[in-house]
Amino acid sequence: MPKVLISDALSPRAVEIFKERGVEVDLKVGLKPDELKAIIGQYDGLAIRSATKVTKDLLAHATNLKVVGRAGIGVDNVDIPAATARGIVVMNTPFGNSVTTAEHAIAMMFALAREIPAANASTHAGKWEKNRFMGVELTGKVLGVVGCGNIGGIVADRALGLKMRVMAYDPFLSEERARDIGVKKVDLDELLAHADFVTLHTPLTDQTRNIIDAAAIAKTKKGVRIINCARGGLIVEADLKAAIQSGQVAGAALDVFVEEPAKDNPLFGLDQVVCTPHLGASTTEAQENVALQVAEQMSDYLVDGAIVNALNMPSVSAEDAPRLRPYMRLAEILGGFAGQITETGLRSVQIEYSGHVAELNTRPLTQLVLKGLLQPLLDSVNMVNAPVIARERDIEIKETKRTGDNDYQTLVTVTVKTEQRIRSVAGTLFGGEKPRLVGIDGVPVEAEVAAHMLYVRNEDKPGFIGRLGTALGDAGVNIATFHLGRTAPGENAVALVAVDQGIDEGLKAKIEGLPGVVQVKTLRF
Repeated sequence: MPKVLISDALSPRAVEIFKERGVEVDLKVGLKPDELKAIIGQYDGLAIRSATKVTKDLLAHATNLKVVGRAGIGVDNVDIPAATARGIVVMNTPFGNSVTTAEHAIAMMFALAREIPAANASTHAGKWEKNRFMGVELTGKVLGVVGCGNIGGIVADRALGLKMRVMAYDPFLSEERARDIGVKKVDLDELLAHADFVTLHTPLTDQTRNIIDAAAIAKTKKGVRIINCARGGLIVEADLKAAIQSGQVAGAALDVFVEEPAKDNPLFGLDQVVCTPHLGASTTEAQENVALQVAEQMSDYLVDGAIVNALNMPSVSAEDAPRLRPYMRLAEILGGFAGQITETGLRSVQIEYSGHVAELNTRPLTQLVLKGLLQPLLDSVNMVNAPVIARERDIEIKETKRTGDNDYQTLVTVTVKTEQRIRSVAGTLFGGEKPRLVGIDGVPVEAEVAAHMLYVRNEDKPGFIGRLGTALGDAGVNIATFHLGRTAPGENAVALVAVDQGIDEGLKAKIEGLPGVVQVKTLRF
């Protein structure tokens, strides 16, 4: 039974969902880093919020960990490259708190426009400073949305309902999508030049870090107001303070800060700044939603292999997972076969999916082909990090699909180009479940796959089969199955022999010395 640790406070319903799905769960909140390291090796899954820091050091102790689930959208506290290198899937719940965060941004914009926090404090103090707090209307103003994804799109929708005009900067926003949601797509400089309010809804990446700095602020309209309910590192806080003090920026509303918890900050104490302690997702509904979602997603992955909202893996729906399972085994076998017979540096790999398999989600299959291909050549390769390793080594990856007629109802062909030659291996499923090799380098074969196999390329001449059988028999190696194929009489031939035990280097050398042998490889599956 899979076992999950919940190390941050989640809704009690999350624990129930894990148990209902057949997952053992421990709830241990507030563990110190060393305490977490001491026990993390016991668990298949780790469910967190923002408090737990999933570092490279922690992951080195997570010998059984398969998935990290973040209840929420931000994963700044997870070392994703380190998790990927160890084959650990990292999931988040990007939609569970979207409405809540968007509503908080709108609330902050109202508070900023009408100076509500300062007016509230003044009134509580017994003052009646009606003429001191002169706000601005939102109606007719231009809202600049930086990052128009899920949350940014909801903010834009609400702003349009307030009769604002909305501009959006987002490199991934299509013109069609912009039209559909009623916003004008612009570049960042145009947004800064025209917006009365700027609201940030982008993740913190190398490209977005410090996106609002002195240079960006200098391009804004004088008197602009800035709202940030996304990530603190998007704004250079010292630059924002200087701009507020100079009057270039009329005010800012901030829910997030570079350092959190923010006990001290250069922006604190400025009347023009509205602050909240990272409350964007802090509603009863949002906390319940993200907790339930992360429990469901992690359970589906650990029990059924379904992958949803993963940041380092392609998605596999709960419906697709059972259908893909036999193909996943086939993909790994084909990649492993190609990798084990490859002797020189890889240049490219092409995976062709034909027939029924072409109608499925093939991205996980491609990752498994790459895993199988690279494992004989490199250490620490897994399904999650195989594409990254391939890219780092400039191995070109091509994927094609053909749904037309074929000799087989379903067929996967892996073609590998090395520094010296091109090799290919093809496979299918018999009975929809059992992997079967059906072609090697253009030579038709029909071979079941066993744990120990011998692959021989030879000249098609009489007597070879007898000599090979005798060599194996004399060494005490029992043959389980013997599969042969050839391009034409007297030309290239291949033999795939399943044996009951491994073949040592001495026997391999003896087989290589047989007349007509071109290549010999011992295979493990």
